[in-house]
Amino acid sequence: MATYARSVRRGLPRASGGDPWPPPTEAPASVADAATAPAADVAAETPTADVVTSRTESATTPPAKSAPPAPASGTAEDAAPPHPAAPPHPAASPATATRRGLPRTPGGEPWPPASTGPSPAEGAAPAEHRPAPEAAPPASTAASAPRPTDDSGAAPPESAPVAASIPAAGAVRRGLPRAAGEDAWPPAETTPAPRAAPPSRETARGDRDSDLTPQSRRERAVSASSEPESAPKPAAPTPAPAAPTPAPAAPTAPAPPTPAAPDTPRAPLAERALAHAGVARRPDPKPDPARIGPFAKAQWVGVVVLGGGAVLYVAAMAVLAVRWVLSLEPLQDFLATYPGEYHLPEGAPVGFPAWLNWSHFLNAFFIVLIIRTGLQVRSEKRPAAFWISKKDRKRRMSLTLWLHQALDVLWLANGLIFVVLLFVTGQWMRVIPTSWEVFPNALSAAMQYVSLDWPTENGWVNYNALQQLAYFATIFIAAPLAAITGYRMSAVWPKQATTLNRLYPVEWARKLHFPTMLYFVLFIVVHVALVLSTGALRNLGHMYAATGSTDPEAYADNWTGFWLFALSIAVTVAAYVAMRPLVVAPIARLFGEVKSR
Repeated sequence: MATYARSVRRGLPRASGGDPWPPPTEAPASVADAATAPAADVAAETPTADVVTSRTESATTPPAKSAPPAPASGTAEDAAPPHPAAPPHPAASPATATRRGLPRTPGGEPWPPASTGPSPAEGAAPAEHRPAPEAAPPASTAASAPRPTDDSGAAPPESAPVAASIPAAGAVRRGLPRAAGEDAWPPAETTPAPRAAPPSRETARGDRDSDLTPQSRRERAVSASSEPESAPKPAAPTPAPAAPTPAPAAPTAPAPPTPAAPDTPRAPLAERALAHAGVARRPDPKPDPARIGPFAKAQWVGVVVLGGGAVLYVAAMAVLAVRWVLSLEPLQDFLATYPGEYHLPEGAPVGFPAWLNWSHFLNAFFIVLIIRTGLQVRSEKRPAAFWISKKDRKRRMSLTLWLHQALDVLWLANGLIFVVLLFVTGQWMRVIPTSWEVFPNALSAAMQYVSLDWPTENGWVNYNALQQLAYFATIFIAAPLAAITGYRMSAVWPKQATTLNRLYPVEWARKLHFPTMLYFVLFIVVHVALVLSTGALRNLGHMYAATGSTDPEAYADNWTGFWLFALSIAVTVAAYVAMRPLVVAPIARLFGEVKSR
């Protein structure tokens, strides 16, 4: 039988640059002596630092090869481990000794004191908790089986089995007592709590996903679906096998489910409803419908339908009421006295000259474009281009405002020529009242219009009183008011005139300018409606073709005025559509500089 020299295993030095510890002169201790020595002597002779050094060395250096098994008939010296200086395993200590640890205070003795006796749980297990002895293996098997070693690489003696210090399955490991002289803690009757099975990877992932927001779940689902299937996925860690215990196996918790293979496609994450009390997912708010002015399209339809119905109802009631009033005898005498017109002064002209027809067309053309640009200026927030004056660089305005003011200048020039020619040719007597009889005749004409019994008139010779008052108000009141208020709000108005600005504030001009525009719109609508409803061919021949007769019954079906009227409408619509920065900018550059921003 081969024998090995018994020597002390030397480890790391105790001090930097020193020799390995322990010194080579120390003689190895006998394994049998170490097994039979009391625990207090072993703890006193072997410092704690030695134990820590031997464990650190065994953890950082590769383990030594285990010695070949000794025969069953070998002596204690032959069976000694190659490192007898290593401290014995706690399980190899006698039943009568208490395992002592580090001192409670620096420089003190190991705790607990040597006089403390072992607890019943640490000494020998009670009969009801002690596992049944297993059948002894054959001598040849016991001799050939490798002996377990402790952390330092030394094999414990055969007289102290390792299983003696390991608690049986279903028992709680007991430690030091809470106070000196008391029983070990916890009490012997304490039963361990059942171990819960570790959650599987899918369960943990589901718990994490439940805390995510719906947007995060959708992003994770998209990223998971976009990952290539061939991408390597980390394999699940394999749990290390538990060390076998000699005690009978107790019922264990079910094993966790085996994770899916890396190539198995994962199911898409489904959005879960929120389970918090009082929390509900609100749908996204619907966008506001497009508005045209103060109302949306559907609202405008309702306004037109309801408003139109209300207007028709009021008109029908008014027609019935006026017809009933005019059927009374006093009103019959009123209509006979005031038929709706009065005689003009002597020398009043008859008919319409050509300049009047052209001025009428240009007036309608400019007023339509002025209304259009005025509304555009009010609703414009970010102008497409700006106009800068060549003479005064401080005069800067939007291109739309420049076009509006340019049309105002042309309209005022046409109106000024019209007024001058009115007084030069005597046509003013047709539009300016010359008698107080104009007011009762205007009331009579209005009642006849409402009753749908049109008054007998001949515009080629004379207007009725209601027409005369309407034309007078438009030419000599509304037009000058629009010009004055527009001039106050324009860039031409002197900004440094403090006294003039105080006498005529710009707020007054803004409050009057827009209602004046509304009056022009109302006048155009009513005027065109009456022209077309009271004899379209005759009236259009008067205004556009300068054809007429003093005899109302002598008019023939002359379509010249109608076609000229249609041509004027086409020109106006074309100019209305062409008023864009692409067309207006070249014209504006003739009078200044145009910049996009």
